[in-house]
Amino acid sequence: MRRIALLLATGLLLLLAAAAVTTTGPATALAAAPRTTLNDVEDELMCDTCNVPLNIAESERADQERAELRELIAQGLTKQQILDRFVANYGHNILANPKGGGAAVTVWAVPAAVIGGVLLGLLLLLPRWKRRRAAALAAEGPASEGPQLSDADALRLEQDLARYDL
Repeated sequence: MRRIALLLATGLLLLLAAAAVTTTGPATALAAAPRTTLNDVEDELMCDTCNVPLNIAESERADQERAELRELIAQGLTKQQILDRFVANYGHNILANPKGGGAAVTVWAVPAAVIGGVLLGLLLLLPRWKRRRAAALAAEGPASEGPQLSDADALRLEQDLARYDL
């Protein structure tokens, strides 16, 4: 009888231990994964009507997007899953930092092309401008000392300068 009670107690302890492992196993896994917060996701999304980051947008549509975010967070989705869901619904331009392609390439390529074109134009035109200036200076002849003054003007200039000498 004692042997049966010992076997039953051992079996009961094994069942309780197994139940404790299965109930703490998933809880431990959930505790290890950080929970997504609104502030964590909000700064990586854009308001689709204001075209400003969602964390600073102050429109009715931005409030609707935040409500949608709260629902997805309440469902337990991770940050990446939420971002993927928004990209699937609204396209890549909903991301504050879009991942290549589409308008993202244009935003960087057009200004770079304009700056490159201006620099190339300057490199091509600068030598021409220098040659023209050198030719114009050569056509003027030797450097003159200024306009020629009449004798009366020269005398008056000397008198004016003498007044200021100490």
